[in-house]
Amino acid sequence: MASATLLLPLRSRFAGQALPAGLAGALARADRDTGDAGERAQLRRHFQLIPDHWPVAALTRQRDAGDAAQSSWLRVDPAHVAPDMGGARMLSHGEALALTAEDVAQLLPALRPLFGDAGFTLDAPHPARWYLRLPRESKLPAFASPDEVLGEDLFAHLPEGDLGRRWRALLTEAQVILHNHPWNAMRISLGKPAVNSLWFWGAGAAPDFVRTHYRQVKGNDILLRSLAGVAGVVDGSGEAEEVDALVDLRHLRDLAVLARDAVQPLMDAVRKRELQSLSLDFEDGAIFHLRRDQRWRFWRKPLSKLDA
Repeated sequence: MASATLLLPLRSRFAGQALPAGLAGALARADRDTGDAGERAQLRRHFQLIPDHWPVAALTRQRDAGDAAQSSWLRVDPAHVAPDMGGARMLSHGEALALTAEDVAQLLPALRPLFGDAGFTLDAPHPARWYLRLPRESKLPAFASPDEVLGEDLFAHLPEGDLGRRWRALLTEAQVILHNHPWNAMRISLGKPAVNSLWFWGAGAAPDFVRTHYRQVKGNDILLRSLAGVAGVVDGSGEAEEVDALVDLRHLRDLAVLARDAVQPLMDAVRKRELQSLSLDFEDGAIFHLRRDQRWRFWRKPLSKLDA
């Protein structure tokens, strides 16, 4: 019999919201696990990469362009930063900049010579996701993900050490090119944020295999869809009903909507034996497993709040 798992945001995202009665009782009766916190840890609970690494750039490159094999990849995502006391703060990046193909056509030619002289090829099969193709044997420093940097001082997250020196210099030169580019002046005149920086992250070569027991993965997150694609899982529509499904609801911020539109219908399916189980996997590492036989745990008091 099929099961379902919901990927959910940090429980703190629902802070201050009342826990609906039906959900409060079900969670009190559920079995609980604790996993590592964070987006990477959450996704790794459901996808196994061989060899065991986390090459975001190669994974999304395969979805965007289908040519990730034989090279290493580095995401070089467009970003908007603003001067701050003693540094610069990243205010937005990637898809939040709402770039178009015309933006890419204007900005990339100015940057390509910089990276070409360093021995790398820069391209952008998607306006929000720019890539460097690297030799597979490239030695790279540790790069922070843009979500770790967003809202913080850019320079506090730059790659360190001798390996990082080259990338710090490339970033500085790229910022100068972008700052002086007339296309950014045009964007500013239209009330759009300037693309005045880049962010390097997600380095690595494509895995040999990605495995998951799910036959159906639903969600719009590019990394989730990339993992599912490499694992050979098709998009959610068109699949048979009797399959294990992973559903991404990390965008939700309303606990009542989550309970009414997602959890309750699936709990009803468990009660009717249409599903064997339902799991709620929160990004902070809290995991609840709901099954039909838990209805006999009537002595357990409903949770008073989600993080109880």
